[in-house]
Amino acid sequence: MNIINKAFAFLLILSGFLFTSCGPSGPSKEIKIDGSSTVYPITEAVAEEYRSEAPNTRVTVGFSGTGGGFKKFLRGETDINDASRAISASETETAKENGIDYVRLSVAFDGLAVVANPENDWVDYLTVEELKKIWRPSSQGKVTHWSDVREEWPDKELHLFGPGVASGTYDYFTEAIVGESGSSRGDFTASEDDNVLVQGVSTDQSALGFFGLAFYEENMDKLKLVPIENENGKKVKPSMKTVSNDTYSPLSRPLFIYVNKEAAKRKPVQDFVNFYLSNAGKLAKQIGYVPMPDSAYQAQKEKFKAFYSQSDTTTAE
Repeated sequence: MNIINKAFAFLLILSGFLFTSCGPSGPSKEIKIDGSSTVYPITEAVAEEYRSEAPNTRVTVGFSGTGGGFKKFLRGETDINDASRAISASETETAKENGIDYVRLSVAFDGLAVVANPENDWVDYLTVEELKKIWRPSSQGKVTHWSDVREEWPDKELHLFGPGVASGTYDYFTEAIVGESGSSRGDFTASEDDNVLVQGVSTDQSALGFFGLAFYEENMDKLKLVPIENENGKKVKPSMKTVSNDTYSPLSRPLFIYVNKEAAKRKPVQDFVNFYLSNAGKLAKQIGYVPMPDSAYQAQKEKFKAFYSQSDTTTAE
């Protein structure tokens, strides 16, 4: 074989390699997911099972908080965004500006756990009004001791821990407690990593914090769960039962995934999302979240199919 023929053969092999790389086993079979650290455990559990179901599909799952995830999602950098709150008005506007269409799918329910140090022997429960008194912006520099919350409590410094401001958990808590999403005092230890919050509260007798119920249940031996007085005057702790029957109010919430429409047109994404909705209930319960009824998951499947089957550009809330 002369040099020209050898070169031609090499080019044929190279072109075949490139075609294969860009075909079914290449980028079209890669699914990128980011977003809420609260939804992450469910999505990662689904992805782990799906890797056995579809080994040729690469599913990557990260967590940068709901807000951080939406920034990537609305730039078209990810296919799916995990979210522990609904998309905001400003994010919806960004989606329109960037030509990003999406569908929101519910996957489970969660409760927010308010936690104290196990050595804290004075907190028996908290009211919503007391939580507001602690966390509202005007309390910074004023509500600094436990006795500022309730007179009979000790004159010990109050040290606060909570998710970072990009977290959907933070947004949901501030909306439910303070009355405005993203509005709180700023002098608290914030982290997108729930392990940092657990470490802080579990080693500080004067600490008070909040994060998702599922993460509390993973660390319940290190923390004290604080009951919250609901609108009926009952002191309620979050659990699968109290979240599902809505007696743990107002700190229970739905969890979502948002799917990009362009991504949803791809068969691997369709297969993955349907697998997600078929298995989210079982896996959510194993992890410590509250599953939806089977009929609700079926309704989400139908909603998803109707969305990606449409030829026009729409979003579906």
